[in-house]
Amino acid sequence: MLKVESAEDMADAVGQLYPLETEHAVLVWNRVPVLLEYRYDIPVLLDDLVPLLEQVQRPEFSGTRVYWGSDTFSAEWQIRRDGALLDIHSRWMAVSGGYESLLNDRSQLTVEINSFVAEWLKVLRRITYDLGAQPVHFEDDDIVLRAKALLTSPH
Repeated sequence: MLKVESAEDMADAVGQLYPLETEHAVLVWNRVPVLLEYRYDIPVLLDDLVPLLEQVQRPEFSGTRVYWGSDTFSAEWQIRRDGALLDIHSRWMAVSGGYESLLNDRSQLTVEINSFVAEWLKVLRRITYDLGAQPVHFEDDDIVLRAKALLTSPH
């Protein structure tokens, strides 16, 4: 990990924190592994990921659309609730490795809400732990506080 003293927000801090050689987070989409870089992809996802995790856990949640806009993780997910499940229809524009067509052939995914949230919380837990290992001053700490709240709330 690299030293981070101040950052505009959580995304900026995460982008500064991890060296290029950091291992990847792996999203498995219908048995296709999708690599997410902690230094580049994860920071771009955070501002959408944290609100998404908050939304899908609300009883009144019925659906949303999310656009992931990283250069190496670019996709649009149409998410609909079906009881305790999320039905996700995806359209992949870019992924590390260039196998968007394979992902688009497998664009439909159904997952339990609790599993979806738990898997993404693993990524947030790693980031908040690593950021907590050093004092970081945030100009905007909204996403940091919301991520910590997600990690401490019962699921």
